[in-house]
Amino acid sequence: MLDDDDDCEKMTPSRRAVLGAAGALFAWSFVPRFAYAAAGARDPRFLLVVLRGALDGLSAVPPLGDPDYAGLREGIALTKDGPDAALPLDGFFYLHPAMPNLARLYAAGHASVVHAAATGYRERSHFDGQDVLESGQGGPGKTESGWLNRLIANLPAGEGISRKGVLGVGVVPPLVVRGEAPVLGWAPPRMARAGSDLIQRLEDLYGQRDPGLARALAQAKLTEEIARRQGMSGEARGGGGPDSAEGMKRIADGAAALVGADDGPRIAALAFEGWDTHANEGGARGRLAQLLGGLDGALASFEQGLKPVWKDTVVMVVTEFGRTAKVNGTVGTDHGTGTVAFLVGGAVKGGRMIVDWPGLKLEQLHEKRDLRPTTDIRAVAKGVVADLFGISGPVLAEKVFPGSGGIGPMAGLVG
Repeated sequence: MLDDDDDCEKMTPSRRAVLGAAGALFAWSFVPRFAYAAAGARDPRFLLVVLRGALDGLSAVPPLGDPDYAGLREGIALTKDGPDAALPLDGFFYLHPAMPNLARLYAAGHASVVHAAATGYRERSHFDGQDVLESGQGGPGKTESGWLNRLIANLPAGEGISRKGVLGVGVVPPLVVRGEAPVLGWAPPRMARAGSDLIQRLEDLYGQRDPGLARALAQAKLTEEIARRQGMSGEARGGGGPDSAEGMKRIADGAAALVGADDGPRIAALAFEGWDTHANEGGARGRLAQLLGGLDGALASFEQGLKPVWKDTVVMVVTEFGRTAKVNGTVGTDHGTGTVAFLVGGAVKGGRMIVDWPGLKLEQLHEKRDLRPTTDIRAVAKGVVADLFGISGPVLAEKVFPGSGGIGPMAGLVG
């Protein structure tokens, strides 16, 4: 097991990029030629949001009805009353006050919360935890492809979603979209990226020598054209990164515009950074509150940007693991296990807490320190994509999430 502080030092963007990033640059932007026929009139959209750094699920969705909650959360505990009161969900679970938009979506039946959830990973390394979360494997280091890429590769035959591709947002595509099936790529103007002029010059130089690169460059130009039509082109400008409210909103706006376009991709993955709250986490206000407020604003951007197709949309928000149940000596929380996932969208069968609550007494905690997970996040992901895209259980167990035959798709997540 890696020490928390050592692991944090090693968890750099460049280290994450090593896994499966060779040859990525921007030439990974080209559209796959698989196919899919949507059931009925549904034209589904699926966006996966990864919160890198490990979200404190006990603060995001506090179990105020659990008698042991307040004692474990000294200094950051949320309350039912007062000017910064948590937002009620079902009388036992509440929502952090920085997320009024999510509370509204929950009340409208467009959001559900999965609590005490985790992948099959039980150590506390960010790098390995994100590897497991995005690869869809039972352990780290087993593959250089991601489960969304394998999902695209195994869609049923027909016309529709596969020709639109899977979108990876960022300068380096997230692991979850990497693999043999090619993907579209887009980065906000503030991030360094290849512009249309550079793409054209490379196409002139190498297009005749390398047919594969020529196809990639042609599709990169197509991506730029879709972005331009959606008002997303322009010079790099100031603003926050993916660990700020402004940065999250800009990333969400761009992803929603592309996924919502008639000729855009139907599946996308993006990441928000900065969720490693070892020190000065804060309760109703503070660092975590600012991050949660940014996420809440991003969810509003998804809803607005995808409004014409919101009824067919699911946004799934996940993180690599949770944080310790007890607060540490620097009024923060250390790397843990169980946490929360959010399902948001008009296609979500919402207004529900999905949880088998394990309790917070010392003997009920995982290794007497973490919220014990009772739901495997792979079951949630399987349930969503099975209903949205018509993927069978065996394909999910053997191809998309290999070796997960004992984990069935969670039923009833999509309305």
